[in-house]
Amino acid sequence: MPVCLVKAISRFCLFSTLAINQEYIESMQFEVIAQDPKSKARAGKITTPHGEILTPIFMPVGTAGTVKAVHQRELENDIKAQIILGNTYHLYLRPGIELLKKAGGLHRFNGWKRPILTDSGGYQVYSLTENRQITEEGVFFKSHIDGSKHFFTPEKVMDIERAIGADIIMALDECTPYPCDYAYAKQSMEMTHRWLKRCIRRIEETEPLYGYEQTLFPIVQGSVYKDLRQASAEFVAACECDGNAIGGLSVGEPAELMYEMTELVCDLLPKDKPRYLMGVGTPANLLECIALGVDMFDCVMPTRNARNGMLFTTQGIINIRNKKWQEDFSPIDEPLGGYVSTFYSKAYLRHLIMNKEILGAQIASVHNLTFYLWLVNQAREHILAGDFYEWKKQILPIVSQRL
Repeated sequence: MPVCLVKAISRFCLFSTLAINQEYIESMQFEVIAQDPKSKARAGKITTPHGEILTPIFMPVGTAGTVKAVHQRELENDIKAQIILGNTYHLYLRPGIELLKKAGGLHRFNGWKRPILTDSGGYQVYSLTENRQITEEGVFFKSHIDGSKHFFTPEKVMDIERAIGADIIMALDECTPYPCDYAYAKQSMEMTHRWLKRCIRRIEETEPLYGYEQTLFPIVQGSVYKDLRQASAEFVAACECDGNAIGGLSVGEPAELMYEMTELVCDLLPKDKPRYLMGVGTPANLLECIALGVDMFDCVMPTRNARNGMLFTTQGIINIRNKKWQEDFSPIDEPLGGYVSTFYSKAYLRHLIMNKEILGAQIASVHNLTFYLWLVNQAREHILAGDFYEWKKQILPIVSQRL
């Protein structure tokens, strides 16, 4: 090959690499594309170093670096997930931060090339109850795996999330239980705010490890007290982060209270930043909260319920264990589309679930996640069309009914 041609190819490859890297290291951006005329629902676009996310969006939960029973190829091609969620607490314990660093971060470790969000582990520490102690400095806790003792500070959590390498990382917060008294909710909220300042400071004094920017989301707390939620939303908004989250809901309070707090907070958070409602929820919860202005959701419900035989479908909710499905050879959910939902029958899936076959958990998990992504995509399409409010009234009783 002529030398001049070799040099030309080398220059082209170098230019291409630089161009790709330059695009790759851009930080997160958010754009509101459309607003529903009869509700607060909006369609948007989040741009991250690992690709775009069209909102409203549901994020499958991959707590320990995997969405249970689902291949990455299925997540991308069948389910059409745009972003998945990992958890700082679980990834810190297993496989451990040093191994993730050696792998080059979670994206390279698990092979997922699209955006990732990591929770701070605050909710998991909260759920330990008997095995943790919360102080101003941070949280002492015992591992649920082997009882070993650990200490999370806001600074340490930021360092861990740097090592995991998610595109969007959450600040350390305390998730209060429901019910809790006003004094405790206020004290907890104020400590969460102080922790947030420390998280922001730590992010500002450290650098990302893998060549692309990471975006910190603070978390609004305040339990179900209006004045606390207002104070927390105003504090979080004043921090001027690139996105914001709403925590401490879907922990046992009535749905009406969750909607009331969500609406109050969404009205106070910046309109030009994405809003993420953590740990929510049922199809009905998603639709109602999209109408209140929420852009992002996550929940273990679609996969956890799938493993127990509960299916969310375009016709309603199915308990596949019920005998009525034993001789139903129709597809799981033909209108939904997708491979597993149209290829396998209800009778076959029931057989697998009843016999605790691993394939049953896989089929049900892929189906439920496909449904959740279909639901938020349909919501987006109707927001863009300007008829989301009417569509929601029609679809809500259908997807909520038990068949």
